[in-house]
Amino acid sequence: MSDKPEPEGLARSAREAARREELSQRDPEPSLGRRFGQIGTLGWMTIVPILIGVVSGHALDRWLGTGITMTAALTMVGAVVGLWLAFRWMHQQ
Repeated sequence: MSDKPEPEGLARSAREAARREELSQRDPEPSLGRRFGQIGTLGWMTIVPILIGVVSGHALDRWLGTGITMTAALTMVGAVVGLWLAFRWMHQQ
């Protein structure tokens, strides 16, 4: 058995519940539309650098006659940049 009387534990639980309720009212759960907006932002933030890498790599490959070497390299660079931007944005939110 515990050394603390029952009303003390009950009072502590009530204080914790009140604190959680106050926190939820100050910082409510984002709406579904806001969540979809965040997903869209993350998608564009990741895809745009990849597409820039593909297009610029393809142009360089045609100009230099190097097959798909520059396209592959700049696609990977674009993926790294896009994922880094998305990671940074998520941690700022």
